[in-house]
Amino acid sequence: MASAGAEAASRRGSLPRRPNILLILADDLGWGEIGSNGQRIIHTPNLDRLAAEGVQFKAAYSGAPLCAPSRCSLLTGLHAGHSTVRENPEGGPQHSLTDADLTFAEVLQLSGYRTACIGKWGFGPEEPGQASHPNLRGFDEFFGYIGHKHAHQYFPKYLWHNGQKVQLNGSTYAPHLFRKRAVEFINAESDKPFLLYYATNLPHSPSVIPGDAGEYENKPWSAANRRHAAQVARLDTDVAALIRALRDAGLAKDTLVLFTSDNGPHREHGVTPWLFDSNGPYRADKRDVYEGGIRVPLIAWSPGLVPRVERQPVASWDLLPTLADLAETPVPANLDGLSFRGLLTGGDAPQHSHLIWNRPRKAQAIRKGRWKLVRFAPNIAGAGPEGRVELYDLTKDPGESRDLAAARPRIAQELGELLDGSIGDDPRLPYGLRTELASGQVVVTLHNGSAVPWTQVELGLGGKRRARAHTVARVDPGMAVSVGFPVPATGKITARADFQANGRSHTFRRAHQDGASPVTLTSAG
Repeated sequence: MASAGAEAASRRGSLPRRPNILLILADDLGWGEIGSNGQRIIHTPNLDRLAAEGVQFKAAYSGAPLCAPSRCSLLTGLHAGHSTVRENPEGGPQHSLTDADLTFAEVLQLSGYRTACIGKWGFGPEEPGQASHPNLRGFDEFFGYIGHKHAHQYFPKYLWHNGQKVQLNGSTYAPHLFRKRAVEFINAESDKPFLLYYATNLPHSPSVIPGDAGEYENKPWSAANRRHAAQVARLDTDVAALIRALRDAGLAKDTLVLFTSDNGPHREHGVTPWLFDSNGPYRADKRDVYEGGIRVPLIAWSPGLVPRVERQPVASWDLLPTLADLAETPVPANLDGLSFRGLLTGGDAPQHSHLIWNRPRKAQAIRKGRWKLVRFAPNIAGAGPEGRVELYDLTKDPGESRDLAAARPRIAQELGELLDGSIGDDPRLPYGLRTELASGQVVVTLHNGSAVPWTQVELGLGGKRRARAHTVARVDPGMAVSVGFPVPATGKITARADFQANGRSHTFRRAHQDGASPVTLTSAG
């Protein structure tokens, strides 16, 4: 008879070492808009197959109930109480990332991954060479929309490829270009693992699709609803095309695919999410901090995973530490996120003591175990001049229909105080390699922004004629070391750091950048 340990091991999946990462982010796709979460009107057979063959997270949360702050949380590992971007650019300037922001792409790029962002970036300004540009936030290649509002145009007159505008004729469907470019990236020959962040703008409003609405064209619905259903179906076929590209390239076995959404379903330009039950059993939708606005689908798929359903709550700000963990690189310290790598293979992972959502001057929420507090600012969403506080027991009332704030005032007070204490300044430490040209030298600086010491550190310049390395015995958490090297006569300047951490050897590399340099774009046809 097999031992209990052997039986448990047989139920656990496996992941390749330092896997390729394909992260697919849908735009405004509700928790209930895929078949594996109960959708019955819109057909999503390809996503349903991924869910059936992989790990389905039933309690996955976005970083915010709307685009920009959610994407900031996903990229940086911080919830919207600490992150740089905490609100959409509604009635104001486009928000930006800064040099202080560290994205999961930067972490994986340092450790030797080739990286690409294809689709919607969502942070301005629309200029090359500035700190918020994807090329300066860890992506070797970028193709898509830089700004938030530009991504509303499904037939754009231009897109960005790295630091250059690619002029279009306004008659080509942008998701088609994104899919084609993503397949080209997957097929590119390389001995490096890759990170592909595929941030499609489907199915965000407006409900635009090339041609008619396919199998939904004759449904007795509004035109907006028919085309919205077709957008979700198109998203499903795009996912299938990317999985097929992985299989055709022989890379599927070496790849982890993660599929999620940035927030709950929208009800814009005539779309009525209640027709499709887009939020499933949950209350409200996009822009609300009720469950329907922040609970999102999350599917993890890789051929070695054992199919299972995971109900431990995870959040989009867990992605950075999870990807760093998978890439076997030191996890940055002082993040709000926790690695859920263990959950992918049926093991354990650290659990959050609480989760928070923050829409400044509008609404906030906190979940701690079974309890969830929702707090509205004065005169927002029907709240009076004193604001409004609501309390829900998610175990008994996942639809948040019975407010228990008056019946459980002590719990409401404790959660409110914990929420207040969770909002503040960015807590992160500087992390990674930096280069600066000064007085005829390349100054290379290594920042240990992790929680463990880095030892046997060697700093140098890479290239055909590698500069003689400078050795440092130890760099403690929160500390940095800088070394100057003569500027190479020719060639690209690439800094290199070799060190030991957690009993493992690590190498960081970073090319010196004064701005985003252009890369030749293959015609998307």
